[in-house]
Amino acid sequence: MKLKGINSSSKKTKNIIKEYFGELLKEKKEISNITVTELCKRANITRGAFYSHYDNIYAIAEEIESEIQELALSNVKKISSKDDIKYFLNTLFKYIKENESFYKKALQSNDPIMFINRLSKKFFAVFENNLITNNKDFDITIHFCADGAAILLIKYFRGDNKFSLDYIKNYLCETLEKLL
Repeated sequence: MKLKGINSSSKKTKNIIKEYFGELLKEKKEISNITVTELCKRANITRGAFYSHYDNIYAIAEEIESEIQELALSNVKKISSKDDIKYFLNTLFKYIKENESFYKKALQSNDPIMFINRLSKKFFAVFENNLITNNKDFDITIHFCADGAAILLIKYFRGDNKFSLDYIKNYLCETLEKLL
């Protein structure tokens, strides 16, 4: 991202760019099939406005990924209770739910699978570095939960499963609580 000081107009422009990026990603199926010109035309912004916020199309996806990772990792403390797990998952899923329309568009493509894989690794790192447990199956359980949750989210946003975001979050929370 290029601009450091973001005013309300800049935030609005970035949100518009992200919204149309998601629509184009759903249509084109791959980030590499989207051009800056096409995005600017669709979003009704100038190329200058785009380049004042992003260096290229991939920077949009990177920023979205960074936002999610920052949210997921913010305020993470040692996870030593069921309440700590619930707090972490509630925070993460609240953000996902607030951005549901974007994810429903963006996760129709194949590119976000790599994004979700990176998110899964970050999710694992949060629990690996912060969960206080003596469970000998910790590693495999966390990998299973992180990867499973990522796939369930992809399927949810593609409309390929019957589970709600709340159901996925609650199931994940119950499963992780068993590690304590």
